[in-house]
Amino acid sequence: MRGGHPQHDEGAGPRPEGYGHRRGSHRATAPGQDAPPTEQAGPQGPFIPGPRRENPTGVDDGAENGAGTPVDETAGRTFKGRTLTGIAAAAVTTVLAVVVAGQVADRGAAPSTAHAADGPAERAAGDDSASRSDDRVTPTRPATAAPAAPSASASAPAPTYEQLMTRQFPIDPKLTGSGEFEAVPGFQKAPGKGRLVRYRIDVEKGIGLDPVLFASAVHKTLNDERSWAGQGAMTFERISSGEPQFVITLASPGTTGEWCRKSGLDTTVDNVSCDSASTERVMINAFRWAQGSETFGPKAMYAYRQMLINHEVGHRLGHGHVSCGTPGALAPVMQQQTKSLRVDGIACRPNPWVYPGS
Repeated sequence: MRGGHPQHDEGAGPRPEGYGHRRGSHRATAPGQDAPPTEQAGPQGPFIPGPRRENPTGVDDGAENGAGTPVDETAGRTFKGRTLTGIAAAAVTTVLAVVVAGQVADRGAAPSTAHAADGPAERAAGDDSASRSDDRVTPTRPATAAPAAPSASASAPAPTYEQLMTRQFPIDPKLTGSGEFEAVPGFQKAPGKGRLVRYRIDVEKGIGLDPVLFASAVHKTLNDERSWAGQGAMTFERISSGEPQFVITLASPGTTGEWCRKSGLDTTVDNVSCDSASTERVMINAFRWAQGSETFGPKAMYAYRQMLINHEVGHRLGHGHVSCGTPGALAPVMQQQTKSLRVDGIACRPNPWVYPGS
């Protein structure tokens, strides 16, 4: 047989000459006794005893036979070499098997490690991506913070003058302010021709309304071609210092009442405005400026504010009250439109302008 197993010659005759041994390398063994292991260092390295085999002739390879016939030394070396080769191959195979088994065991443990790192919440249902990456640990994905919502100032542009003029502003209808006034700074040149009328704008401190919006509304309204300057007889210029001809004053309802009483007028009944003729002030009630009136309604705040300015300045310019005489016509700007649009049974439409057809 080949492949590292004992080899027998076919036939029972004596071995050919030349089968011998090196002197001093073996011990003779009595017939019927097992041969002791041979301790010979060959070219394959130290000798490792192989498995014992049955020998029907009682002659052990590599040892003298019972008749004293020497066994072929070359054959012994061949047998020993093949035995050593087989043993070495088996050892290598065993080592490889252990290594492969260890790798398989490690690989089999890797998915549990990866699952432990991922956690059940980290993988969506039905996700089969683990079959391609179970042998490596997947890092836990860090949580991401929700994007902050943009602020109103960053996401929306500032409201325009026209937009602000259509809005109502909160204010207490019974508010009485500090009674202290502050001039709105700045200068706005008269845009037209005719008699120059200089005025100043004061706003009561602490009433919570925009003084710049109020000053812009007064100047734009008075110099509109539909207002008192529309016929070219006069033009209005705003100053914040020096000597004005009058002072248009935005004040709380309580303060407005105090200044109107100085000229014999009672504005507390209907919470209205007045021209305090005995003083320098044209009083604009802050509640009406902020909230308007039922006659115009909340959808016509822009027009109501224009009417309020034209009406009170008209008194300062010498114009008295006028009532509507034609049903369904536009009410005159000097009609008390804050109180009612119906006078003596005649109902008219709201109107903010001196010359509405211009």
